[in-house]
Amino acid sequence: MSSKAMSIEEIASKLGIETPGAIKIYLDQLKDELDKRNGAIYLAVIDDKYLLTVKEEYIKSLNIENEPDISKGALKILAFISKNNGILQSELVKYFGKATYQYIKELKDKEFIEAKRSGRTKAIFITKKFNEYFVT
Repeated sequence: MSSKAMSIEEIASKLGIETPGAIKIYLDQLKDELDKRNGAIYLAVIDDKYLLTVKEEYIKSLNIENEPDISKGALKILAFISKNNGILQSELVKYFGKATYQYIKELKDKEFIEAKRSGRTKAIFITKKFNEYFVT
């Protein structure tokens, strides 16, 4: 599962397959099958990269928001928070530096974390949305 188009070589690498030729065959078969069904999902081919996505006319009915992906820095912070739920923001800043504030804001805006006052700093917790998005 990826939010960006991937080349056959990238897919092979992620799957640990040394012969990417077979992947092209499977992807072409999948594309043909999805095209025949004429459903909401299709396999887009963009500059020799593949992306399984939803047709534009179905996006609004699925209530999918076009939010940007989580930045790599925020994802690192989020992973750390998920392993250390309730960690103090000041501790995160010690580990990851001042950019942490920007990443925390991004994660709060996306509702993956919440911050509760704890003395002069804040305790950071994962949210129900985090669990729904990443765990289930």
